[in-house]
Amino acid sequence: MSNNKNNNSKFKLSPWLFYGLFIGMFLLISIFSGGGLDFSNPRPASLSKFYQYLDSNQVAKVTFTNTKANIFLKEKALESKTHEKVSKDVFGKPNIKGPQYYTEIGNIELFQKTLEEARTKGLLNDYEKEPDSMWGELLSILLPFLLLGAFWLFMMRRMSGNSGGGGGQIFSIGKSKAKLFDEKNDIKVTFENVAGLEGAKEEIQEIVEFLKTPEKYTSIGGKIPKGALLVGPPGTGKTLLAKAVAGEAKVPFFSLSGSDFVEMFVGVGASRVRDLFKQAKEKSPSIIFIDEIDAVGRARGKNNFTGANDERENTLNQLLTEMDGFGSNSNVIVLAATNRADVLDKALLRPGRFDRQIYVDLPDIRERKEIFEVHLKPIKKAEELDTEFLAKQTPGFSGADIANVCNEAALIAARKGKKAVEKQDFLDAVDRIIGGLEKKNKIVTPEEKRAIAIHEAGHATVSWMLEHAAPLVKVTIVPRGQSLGAAWYLPEERLIVRPEQMLDEMCATMGGRAAEKVIFDKISTGALSDLEKVTKQARAMVTIYGLNDKLGNITYYDSSGQNEYNFSKPYSEETAQIIDFEISKLIEGQYQRAINILQENKDKLVELADILIEREVIFKDDLEDIFGKRPFDKGEVKLVEKEQKESTQLNENPNVENE
Repeated sequence: MSNNKNNNSKFKLSPWLFYGLFIGMFLLISIFSGGGLDFSNPRPASLSKFYQYLDSNQVAKVTFTNTKANIFLKEKALESKTHEKVSKDVFGKPNIKGPQYYTEIGNIELFQKTLEEARTKGLLNDYEKEPDSMWGELLSILLPFLLLGAFWLFMMRRMSGNSGGGGGQIFSIGKSKAKLFDEKNDIKVTFENVAGLEGAKEEIQEIVEFLKTPEKYTSIGGKIPKGALLVGPPGTGKTLLAKAVAGEAKVPFFSLSGSDFVEMFVGVGASRVRDLFKQAKEKSPSIIFIDEIDAVGRARGKNNFTGANDERENTLNQLLTEMDGFGSNSNVIVLAATNRADVLDKALLRPGRFDRQIYVDLPDIRERKEIFEVHLKPIKKAEELDTEFLAKQTPGFSGADIANVCNEAALIAARKGKKAVEKQDFLDAVDRIIGGLEKKNKIVTPEEKRAIAIHEAGHATVSWMLEHAAPLVKVTIVPRGQSLGAAWYLPEERLIVRPEQMLDEMCATMGGRAAEKVIFDKISTGALSDLEKVTKQARAMVTIYGLNDKLGNITYYDSSGQNEYNFSKPYSEETAQIIDFEISKLIEGQYQRAINILQENKDKLVELADILIEREVIFKDDLEDIFGKRPFDKGEVKLVEKEQKESTQLNENPNVENE
């Protein structure tokens, strides 16, 4: 820390000092060339004009050098219109003191003789010869060089500043941009602020404990891990875990992003890596955290078609060497986070570098409840708010999504003038985040409204009749975001998915277009998102999960992420035709299945659509009135249904079929 103090106490050349120097030079020239500061604003006059003023008794005084003469007029002469332009100084005040004019002198002896004669005749009060000053002329010559020197000094100071300075500091471009946190920094995030993620916290906490008490592990021959890689979907809390490490560890913590190594200059990335580890070793034991490491850690030689030297590869090579090279230091632990571990270089993932890969998954219902409780602490909420209910309504939400829901709910409550955030505000916030803002003023013709209602009723009818389809929560034809209508579901949280479950979901998704076909014998463009979803599901069944009988137990999925660099597909043209045929067969089969279900329940479909047109929003109770109890409901779904009846509007599910 002493180095920082020395840097702070070092004199810094401010740009204002540079501007002040320039103004000071200008004032010095004025003083030394003219004998002082002159605000009289004299105008030039010819020598003959001066003699004319002199003969007409208008001149009071003359001061001159060998080349120039300053002319001071009498007060009475200044009152005439002839001298109106010189009667004011630069500030607009009467120019009484003068001089009012100046003139160039040709023959100094003749000029001085003329002045003497005028004084003898009483036409001139006085005249004075001033000695020539060399300072003004000297400063005029030296000024450009002085200004260039000052500017050069200013730029050198800027370019050779500290590593944490601005982007113009060329001489510090190879320095590390890592931000240092230690026990003196105000780090408020601890493991108590990280809800859920029990397994990840346990492994991360062990690294912190090793740095605090290394003898606990080394006494029995254990070695500290060189690095830990946090892997998981976006928003699951990888960076938050690293912040908690910074808050818990009593050792220096260097934090930076993978893109901080990348620069347009060759060799800068490797230089910054060396400087980063040099600083970390000087303060060891210490922790380095690199966020989004895939920016610098991609597999080498996969995207270098030109054959040229790749700056990113040089940076990665230096990082590999520093982590576990010939002269590596075991007292520096590297933490890194990414959501694209499949594209990382294999050398980076081997033991001795990133010894541990900690997977940070999406939270389950229990962890979501804990996350809600953390983010609800600063919010004024209603006493009857049940966090377990909120956790059930947000399957598939990450920690960042839940934080966004809580903030959006608070904004909605404030917009409505409430003093506390209620359950309905959270449900509206889920709707707002997933589906977008309601657009009740959108112009929809009666024909379009009926088509949308039939489409959404088709989704509801098919999903109600299928065992493995997600339970329906709500159907709406109110435009929201880019969709004209939506069907909301509460999906079951599964760890594995079976073919019959995927087929039922595909069939329910095709229910909208099938309903249009059954009722109108026409189809429309409203099923775009449905078609996109079922096409991805069918392609995954055929090419990824090996769930197709024709192709058998084979997958074309590459977990290493190298397929994107290949120019050819990993299968023949004949196999490609089979894949296309099987995908189409799956989709068309479920489409026909949905048509058959809707034809058997055509009257109920129309009745449901009519209710939807009338109310614009229908709930699970409305479907039960038409179709009867759904035999596939489980206890947990019925419990959620009981909670839903307590609200006037229910918007509980992130799985939405948008049209």
